[in-house]
Amino acid sequence: MTASYDNPPHLAARGTVVVLPGRGESPAVYERLGTRLAFDAYRVRVLDDPTRDPAATTTAVKELLAEGTGPRVLLGSDTGALFAARLVADGTVSVDGVVLAGLPLAAPSGSAPGWEAELEARTTCPTHRGRLTEDPDVRRGALWTAPPAEWHADPAAVTVPVLGVHGQDDLLSTVDGVRDWFARLPDGVLVSLAGTTHDALNGQTHRTAAALVVRFLERLRSGADIERVEVP
Repeated sequence: MTASYDNPPHLAARGTVVVLPGRGESPAVYERLGTRLAFDAYRVRVLDDPTRDPAATTTAVKELLAEGTGPRVLLGSDTGALFAARLVADGTVSVDGVVLAGLPLAAPSGSAPGWEAELEARTTCPTHRGRLTEDPDVRRGALWTAPPAEWHADPAAVTVPVLGVHGQDDLLSTVDGVRDWFARLPDGVLVSLAGTTHDALNGQTHRTAAALVVRFLERLRSGADIERVEVP
């Protein structure tokens, strides 16, 4: 299952973004992000939650990256972020950059709560809560399954530029819990968003999150940060 969002027909594609959702998510819940990135002329492909079929996901990622135009970026959320980092760290795929949102480095504590409590842990955005609730392909409670141990990657082996996006109010994977991992990246930055919980790309700050991703993509295209803040 793949969701596709293409650059406007009058604009050449500026790059390719392959998205890996997190535990229990479907490609459809990334429509808002995919549409926004496509509006800026990036070609976006959203795959299924890789915990469903890691081998099939790996094959699909390779094919999509091979077909894409550069820069080629792998974007993962939750366990999709773990999987993305692992694919790059072990050399399974070659990309120009990686975006990791809500990276989960520890297993969740306790058993899965009710749906309303899960929604509260996932996102602060009422629109996204509705999307998750109405999507029949979203697996409720999956967020409380332990991330596959073999997916954990050594950050030192992820040598391409990395953007981390994390919710300051994420109780499932705290900012303090991931800060050291990002500090060990050769070329990485971690941005935390206030008022944002675990689904860092789909909170009420989703516009800011998307803008951070676009800025990162533009950096990869230009080879460096292009803005300079002038202080009078």
